[in-house]
Amino acid sequence: MPYEAPDLANLSLSDIAELVAARKLPPVESWTPEQTGDSEMRIAADGKWYHQGGEIKRPAMVRAFSSLLLCDADGKHWLVTPQQKLSIAVDDAPFIAVELQSEGEGKDRTLAFRLNSDDLVFADADHTIEMRNGLPYLHVRGGLWAKLARPVYYELANLALAEDPEGVTISSKGAQFSLMAPA
Repeated sequence: MPYEAPDLANLSLSDIAELVAARKLPPVESWTPEQTGDSEMRIAADGKWYHQGGEIKRPAMVRAFSSLLLCDADGKHWLVTPQQKLSIAVDDAPFIAVELQSEGEGKDRTLAFRLNSDDLVFADADHTIEMRNGLPYLHVRGGLWAKLARPVYYELANLALAEDPEGVTISSKGAQFSLMAPA
């Protein structure tokens, strides 16, 4: 059966929560393979994946590889299996947040994001939104981040401005995030 990407517009927050809970990622943090090398792969700043210069166009492959991603304490990215740890070049962030769903208002708001890997992430205290060089990023897991696609950022900024025109902040699951670039 072919994989179908989730469509946030047609999902309730409880549907999204079920999908998030059902996604079982491999325990890459606990694997310590002795064999290391270079995957000859790169994730471009626009979120496209490449192997030996050719774009990986199958979404299922990107989804599979993204589940093996790890970022170490030095900020280096790896594809990890129990047998191998292969470096992967990441131009900016390994993920792009391509869709947003918002329910509620103010401190009762919940924000859910769909990534280009079709992973779903709720913004909360563990999955923060922060500004870097004027661009918004969402913490995905470990040291892995997603850059918000421009339309998603504009949608998020419009929500924040509607609620807080002065401070441009937005809340999700009890956590508050500023969309202003740090001074």
